[in-house]
Amino acid sequence: QVQLVESGGDLVQAGGSLRLSCAASGSIFSINGMGWYRQAPGKQRELVATINSGGDTNYADSVKGRFTISRDNAKNTVYLQMNSLKPEDTAVYYCNADITIRVPLFRDSYWGQGTQVTVSS
Repeated sequence: QVQLVESGGDLVQAGGSLRLSCAASGSIFSINGMGWYRQAPGKQRELVATINSGGDTNYADSVKGRFTISRDNAKNTVYLQMNSLKPEDTAVYYCNADITIRVPLFRDSYWGQGTQVTVSS
């Protein structure tokens, strides 16, 4: 019914930049909140940034001033621009979206498969 496909993960040196993308597809009626989460080895999944349908954003303290979340509603896509990357940003990054599907009208939370970001020191 709905798929979230992430891209953009890579190996980068500390201080570098990456841009993650997540495109939603399927029988979508509307997309409400969208966000990025990450999970490092041996740690719990944590919120990185969220953006609601009105464009309001929220960031984890650890990424404020370095990461920027944005969305293109026409493309059902959310982005995460990551600058000044640090080794501690190394994790699998997951896209999440609160989506209402068309038939029947049903609202649920969906996750992407994850994309690996590795920051070398």
